Amino acid sequence: MRAIFTAQGRLKSRLIAAAFLATISGSATGQADPTKPVRVIVPFPAGGGSDFTARTVNARLSGLLGQNLIIDTRAGAGGNLGAEVAAKSPPDGYTLLMANNSLTVSASLYRKLPFDPFKDFVPITMACTSPNVVVVHPSLPARSVKELVALARMKPGEIMFASSGAGSPSHLAGELFRTRTGSNIVHVAYKGAAPAVMDQIGGHVMLSFIATIVSKPHIDSGKLRALAVTTEKRWAGLPDVPAVAEAGYPGFNAYGWWAYVAPTGTPRPVVDRLAADIGKVLAMAETKERFASQGTDAVSSTPEALAAFMKSDFELWDKIIKQQGIRLD
Repeated sequence: MRAIFTAQGRLKSRLIAAAFLATISGSATGQADPTKPVRVIVPFPAGGGSDFTARTVNARLSGLLGQNLIIDTRAGAGGNLGAEVAAKSPPDGYTLLMANNSLTVSASLYRKLPFDPFKDFVPITMACTSPNVVVVHPSLPARSVKELVALARMKPGEIMFASSGAGSPSHLAGELFRTRTGSNIVHVAYKGAAPAVMDQIGGHVMLSFIATIVSKPHIDSGKLRALAVTTEKRWAGLPDVPAVAEAGYPGFNAYGWWAYVAPTGTPRPVVDRLAADIGKVLAMAETKERFASQGTDAVSSTPEALAAFMKSDFELWDKIIKQQGIRLD
């Protein structure tokens, strides 16, 4: 009986894969485009890095797949709301999740999750990476990391730093900065990077460690001042901005990433087709230029490489989270 169920499961998997591959190749074979679009769940508010990445890739991916891709914004709970919806969706290739750092750190931040970040998702491909930037409101009298640290020590507990949410990459980068520099800065969590940056531009908070994908346009316009990039070396997108390491804190490395994943059980042929087509989009000159204009780098990968990266990212931040005793439940 067990053998029968196993055989049935394999047959079902092959049928799902065949149906999906048939529909996404429809435009290439001259057949009518499929009527069922691919849903890309974005677990953070519109205007942030996840939304930008999904829209940039989707605009060109739809032509390769021969079908529409729709954005389904499910913001909340630090990205976990959208991740849960994706994890519980049918593994047929028609639901994807625009994942980022929040997916891998959730296992460390929460004692109980309605999904497993690793067991419930299958990696497809990396989409882009973006260093975080130490940015301040122009009214803050600090023009370097050293001046910021000195000011924070002079006024302990008075300088607030905004993040895109508790446990988010920008929050953890701030915690790493606070630990490494001994700065007594106060965390203020927002529901996404976009509202955090808007409040900082308005002068309600003075400091943030937001990804360049969100902060660079405001740095270029002069609305925010960049003090350093949170990577070990300078970033080509902001060549005149030093790395935190240059201020005397070597090994400081915190950056954002975005990637496509799907519910576990999604047939491998579907995963491979999506990885290949998304990779083609990321290799396009116009895609690279679009990402670069917003302060990020288009980066594709194999499913295996993404899986290995996600594991290493978890291990890195799990250590920091445990050291700082950060818990969200």
